[in-house]
Amino acid sequence: MTKPVILSVDDEPHVASAIHRDLRSRYGKDYRIIKTGSGKEALEVLKQLAEKNMAVAVLMADQRMPEMSGTDFLGESRQYFPQARKVLLTAYADTEAAITSINEIELDYYLLKPWDPPELNLFPVIDGLLDDWWTTATIPYDGIRVAGTLWSASCHVVKDFLSRNRIPFQWLDIEIDEAAKLLVDGMNEDNKGLPILFFPDGSILSNPEPRLIAEKVGLQTGASAPFYDVIIIGGGPAGLAAGVYGASEGLKTLLIEKEATGGQAGTSSLIENYLGFPKGVSGSELAKRATDQAIRLGCEILTTAEVVNIRIEDAYKIITLKDRSEIGCKALVIATGVSLNKLNVPGAEKFSGAGVYYGAALTEAINYRDKHIVVVGGANSAGQGAMFFARYAKKVSILIRGNSLENKMSSYLVDQINAQKNIEVILNTEVRSFNGKDRLESLATENIQTSQLVDMPASAAFIFIGARARTGIVSEVVKCDSSGFILTDKDLMKHEDKPASWKQKRDPYFLETSVPGIFAAGDVRKSSVKRVASAVGQGAIAIALVHQYLKEV
Repeated sequence: MTKPVILSVDDEPHVASAIHRDLRSRYGKDYRIIKTGSGKEALEVLKQLAEKNMAVAVLMADQRMPEMSGTDFLGESRQYFPQARKVLLTAYADTEAAITSINEIELDYYLLKPWDPPELNLFPVIDGLLDDWWTTATIPYDGIRVAGTLWSASCHVVKDFLSRNRIPFQWLDIEIDEAAKLLVDGMNEDNKGLPILFFPDGSILSNPEPRLIAEKVGLQTGASAPFYDVIIIGGGPAGLAAGVYGASEGLKTLLIEKEATGGQAGTSSLIENYLGFPKGVSGSELAKRATDQAIRLGCEILTTAEVVNIRIEDAYKIITLKDRSEIGCKALVIATGVSLNKLNVPGAEKFSGAGVYYGAALTEAINYRDKHIVVVGGANSAGQGAMFFARYAKKVSILIRGNSLENKMSSYLVDQINAQKNIEVILNTEVRSFNGKDRLESLATENIQTSQLVDMPASAAFIFIGARARTGIVSEVVKCDSSGFILTDKDLMKHEDKPASWKQKRDPYFLETSVPGIFAAGDVRKSSVKRVASAVGQGAIAIALVHQYLKEV
């Protein structure tokens, strides 16, 4: 924790210096001592201290100052630091004003000038006020703070990015936190610049792009070399496993992730069927462990780096990033995973990030404590999300198109959901629209068997309705099926002996695509088993096959 502040304000320079000298001699070791020359200057200092989330323990102000009196300053100071103890420095003639201010501005003490000797007339007073302040003080959070509104899509994007990258932060809702609102007011008009991020070093970012945040918090966003043995695109379980095995086996390895390592699995509240974790493990914790392991072993991981093009030059693969930089490699592993499908109904886009969320969006769950939450979808991800949200919500309704949870959900999850008292399952039902003014207030649903329409009040809806392959960047380079999933090994050979682009005499290796040296692993691959363990296994196997390929080139 940084030192709490003791601030004094007096317009007479020699008096201000004397106050500062006495305070430093007694309290300089444990407190930061600041002096100012006017109430206006002091208020600006308090504003800056509030932006840095520092603690202010005691404020001392001279009563007779031009432009702003001591009582006026101390009254204004409460908007920034209401818990700070307030001391008014007065002449004998000002005692009546000082006594009146005890009630008006909650003055804690007034001192008659001069107070010499300070050991007798100053320090005992300040000692007592500091002891009193420590009994009630709220120690400021000394990390990143994010100020905004719950119903802002841009605020949700920033919170989700920080959370998925395991970067601690404190959320300040300016609609319910007056101190946070005060910090934000004046920084932007009509809250167009929300959210505002306050960093411990005092710097501020207004509605920043994820890449700017990544650079600010120290995540690697650029490659250290122009060429690698193997580049992995995608940082989900398959990509992370490839990164771990590639680096540990001596390959110069680069992993490129557009958003956050962990992929869709990283957003899971609890994975209970992954080997070695008898009590389950959160997707975030698994992603953190794997990311740390890959980095420790020597894998470079770029975050917020987006691949926009891949081209083949002889035996080499050249990728182009969104910033137009190019990186080459001998072998490429595509582990881009899948993107969640969007619900195409009225209101879905309007309320995206303002009550409608895709995936678990774990950062938002606590904001809906004691509210009604709807989960749309019936596979494992939906079940895991529902169980997590049930910790906070008053009620969770799961809407599915089918007539039974057992059709797509693991039995252990079905059993948990059936035993959870605040979860209800609504079968044979689809969402027809999301409704509300500036935030989600209700869903229009329809029973697909009876055509009965129901208006269901709800504060939030979390959508889990399947996924599509993330293969836009490679669909013109390697062969994909009609749904966009990458064809590998045996799937390539079903309709022709070998792909036209295949130049090797051998058949494609397991996991190898229609281009020699480009491999696919995890959910992006056709016929893959959509399980974390399967993705991890494929990522590891892909590196073994990369070694085989590198012997040829």
